Amino acid sequence: MIRLVLMIPTLDRGGAEKQLTLLATHLPRDHFDVTVCTLTRDGPYREELERAGIPIVSLGKRWKIDPLAWRRTVRFLREHRPDIVHTWLFAANAYGRSAALAAHVPHIVGAERCADHWKVWHELAIDRFLARRSDRLVTNSVGVVEFYARHGISADRFVVIPNAIEPYVPPSESTAPNWRQELGLPADAKLVGAVGRLWPQKRTEDLIWASELLRVVRDDVFFLFAGEGPQRRSITALRDTLKLQGRVFLLGHREDVPDWLEQLDLFWTASGYEGQSNAVMEAMRAGLPVIASDLPGHRELITPGETGWLVPVGDRAEFARRARWVLEHPQEAAATGQAAARRMAEAFSVQTMVDRYIAFYEEIVSGTARSPADATS
Repeated sequence: MIRLVLMIPTLDRGGAEKQLTLLATHLPRDHFDVTVCTLTRDGPYREELERAGIPIVSLGKRWKIDPLAWRRTVRFLREHRPDIVHTWLFAANAYGRSAALAAHVPHIVGAERCADHWKVWHELAIDRFLARRSDRLVTNSVGVVEFYARHGISADRFVVIPNAIEPYVPPSESTAPNWRQELGLPADAKLVGAVGRLWPQKRTEDLIWASELLRVVRDDVFFLFAGEGPQRRSITALRDTLKLQGRVFLLGHREDVPDWLEQLDLFWTASGYEGQSNAVMEAMRAGLPVIASDLPGHRELITPGETGWLVPVGDRAEFARRARWVLEHPQEAAATGQAAARRMAEAFSVQTMVDRYIAFYEEIVSGTARSPADATS
């Protein structure tokens, strides 16, 4: 039995949180004793973990630098005595791995889930320091490996395990609003959607401008944006300045996104950087044609012209041009969406991801992977 602690800042609705929950709830119980540890607070995924009988420990970190929370983490790890601590996202990577070192945990694994362009020199220095003292690092995308290799972490420290997506089950009785009726739109209106946090990484303003360009040539297209974030006010102001209030709808945070994806005619995302986008994977799973910014993580999901389309980052005109083509070629768009759904089912299943993690954890515990002592020699 491998005693495993999965540590993450919160259980909010996010990509890393979702992948951790899928992993924790699908690892075989006869081989893994799993505990989920939240550094700051829990969140919506707590309910799913509790239904699966996964213990959850909250450490109550309150400040960016919180020595008391770090000491609680060390104490918890000393008492729990896991074989592996696997940390996810920067705060947990920093606090969790350093605490695991202090608690003499036998095996330490970090997870880098995104090409984190927001990190400044001291955060990257912490990453490099702890990478040398971790057995391995796990990521979901070759693009993330390339990013950290440019910042001084050797690529051979990483293991790439792609994200997983659960099978798509169309809702029998969707609780999601019928957006054409809810917003007073024509029954034959074309709906283009995006899902993501409203903050700089997602480059939502590019899609607002692309919406304006597309509106000029087609008056039957409407745009739905699901998500909240610090740019809500500026995105709303841009929309209103362009007089798109009746054309672009900011829906805020939604718990029912999978239920209303099937109402869309097209999904698009303009992110400036990603690891491997759960939103794109969900849209592809639902059989939607997808237009995404040309990033390494998106390239691992989308084969242009076969399972979607890629557009240079920041090219608003090309987003609009490509969206117009997709909407004007419904048969080709439908075929592309069907191919995307097949790719998700065949290459990104939950069982495939879990099997890779099982093999990885067994390699760590058996000693066939390099130890922290090897890494620092």
